[in-house]
Amino acid sequence: MYKLIRPLIFKFDAEKSHKMAIKILKNLPILSSFKADDILATSLWNRKFPNPVGLAAGFDKNAEVIAPMLKMGFGFVEVGTVTPKFQKGNPTPRIFRCVEHNAVINRMGFPSDGIGIFKQNLEKFLEQKPRMTGVVGLNIGMNKEQKEPAKDYRMLVRMLAPMADYLTVNISSPNTAGLRDLQEKSAFTDLMGEIIEERKKSCGNFPPPLLVKLAPDLDEKQQQELAEAALESKIDGLILTNTTLDRPNYLPDDFAKEKGGLSGRPLTEKSTQIISNFYELTNGQIPIIGVGGIFDGKDAYNKIRAGASLVQLYTAMVYEGAYVARKICNELAQLLKNDGFSSVSDAVGVDIKTNTRQNKKKAIA
Repeated sequence: MYKLIRPLIFKFDAEKSHKMAIKILKNLPILSSFKADDILATSLWNRKFPNPVGLAAGFDKNAEVIAPMLKMGFGFVEVGTVTPKFQKGNPTPRIFRCVEHNAVINRMGFPSDGIGIFKQNLEKFLEQKPRMTGVVGLNIGMNKEQKEPAKDYRMLVRMLAPMADYLTVNISSPNTAGLRDLQEKSAFTDLMGEIIEERKKSCGNFPPPLLVKLAPDLDEKQQQELAEAALESKIDGLILTNTTLDRPNYLPDDFAKEKGGLSGRPLTEKSTQIISNFYELTNGQIPIIGVGGIFDGKDAYNKIRAGASLVQLYTAMVYEGAYVARKICNELAQLLKNDGFSSVSDAVGVDIKTNTRQNKKKAIA
């Protein structure tokens, strides 16, 4: 059905289409919830995920459509990025599609209605009884003009952490000047120390898991340093990866010239490799949410086998429609069964473990 109406949707500017989608989801009832195959049920951080397929941050920036997206089939939804104060983000147009390669470039720049509206929307969802099945993550970021990032992040943790199933610190968007500098090891360690301290003050002995979202454009040294910093800081998880500044040479020139982060199919292999690298660098000690170029069950499965405990998508909805999560869940369940796994966790990192065993055998021989 979506493929039939997609040409009409694509006649509109990408951001206008997105706003229309949010409005429709807020006002039209979704008739049926989705029950995933039991093999997909996953427990992580003492949270129960009905399935491991999540909605990445960026779609629901102001926490307006959490319930509809869970009904669409997502096992978890990450809302935001929310900033303390309202900000418009970068000038428009700032989202560009490349249909030929199932790709998107965006340079949004953290547009946000601010913490006040975000919190009101989140409270409205949490007040629904009984609460809908599924996990809700909150993605937090600093305002563009903030010169002391820790102040914004601490304020967001203080206001939102008690309401979160998990928190994600976004330091990897390429569209806010200076943000990726926080991925430098010492800056990362300092920031995580401040955030963890604030989380303890705000939540006491029952803090939400703290995750950090990283870029796919890290070189080997940066990956090694950040893996060490993540272990030392005792964060609870990593989200790999955000959008990339790379431009594969097969992309059309008029699309590739646009500034911003590239997502979708061109990111598939790159993000999977980063997941594999971090799983190996951390010895599988830090759970990973894999994101980047997931369009079908096989893409999700490859990321899980590379080391991801959960996966997320966004761009796939642009090209496949919101029900793509259901399709991916069904395909993923079948792939797990075909390979003899009884759960998602059994398949996490299996390719890395297999390669490690083979390398050890070669070394002994």
